[in-house]
Amino acid sequence: MRTIGVDLAAEAPGTALAEIVWTGGAARLTRLEIGIRDADIVASVTPGDAWLGVDCPLGWPDAFVDFVSAHHVAELPALGPVQGDAAWRRPLVYRHTDHVVRERIGRWPLSVSTDRLGVTALRGAGLLHRLAAAGVGVDRAAEGRLFEVYPGGALRLWGFDTTGYRVDADRRSILLDALRERAPWFDAGGFEALAIRKADAFDAVVAALATRAGALGSFAPPASEMLPVARREGWVVLPDGPLEDLLSGT
Repeated sequence: MRTIGVDLAAEAPGTALAEIVWTGGAARLTRLEIGIRDADIVASVTPGDAWLGVDCPLGWPDAFVDFVSAHHVAELPALGPVQGDAAWRRPLVYRHTDHVVRERIGRWPLSVSTDRLGVTALRGAGLLHRLAAAGVGVDRAAEGRLFEVYPGGALRLWGFDTTGYRVDADRRSILLDALRERAPWFDAGGFEALAIRKADAFDAVVAALATRAGALGSFAPPASEMLPVARREGWVVLPDGPLEDLLSGT
C-alpha cells in the first residue's frame, strides 16, 4: 500500500507531499518534497493505487453557504434574523465534523469560513476537480481513497505532545524522535532533516501516517444521518486506534 500525505497551502511554495510505502511489516518514507503543485498531487495518486490524505478542509459549513447566498440577494438566511453574537455565529464558523474533532481532541480546529485557512480551501476545491477529472474518486465523506486529515489532531490522539511543533524546529526534532521510538518499524528514509527544518514537510509525513488509518478503516465515519452533510462539508479522518495499529496488514 502507498499512502500520500499532503500539507496543502494556498500556493505551491508552502505545500508539502510525503509518500509512505507499507510492506513486509514496515513502513518506509520514500518521498518528501516541498513546493508541490496540483499536478504533482494528481500524478502521485494516479492510476489509482494510492490513498490520499489532504490537510485542508474539503468544504464549508452548510449554514455559512446559506448565509452568504441569502445575504448576497438581501434575503433572510435559514438561521433567521442576523444576531451576530458568538452563539449565533457558531454554525457559520464550524462544520459538523469540526464539532466532532473538538469532542475528540478538546480543541477547535481552524475555521474554514472565518480564518485564512479559507484561502487554502479555495485551492483545495480546485484540486478536488482536478482529481475527479483524472479519474480519482472524490468523496468528501471519506468513503473512497481520499481523506481530509488533521496531522496535529492525529498526533494528539496518538499521545504525543504537540506543543509548539509548528513553529519550533527543536520541538519537531523531539517529536520525530518520540515518534520513531514508538514506531521502530517506521523508516524515515533519510528525510529527517527536511521534516525537522520545514513544518509543512513534517505535517505531510504525519498526514501520510494518518491516511493509513483511513485506508484501514480505523476511524469513526459520519453517522448515516449525517452522510449528506459530510458529503458537502467534508469529514476529518481522525485515527481510532494507537499508532502501533497502523502496521496491521503489512
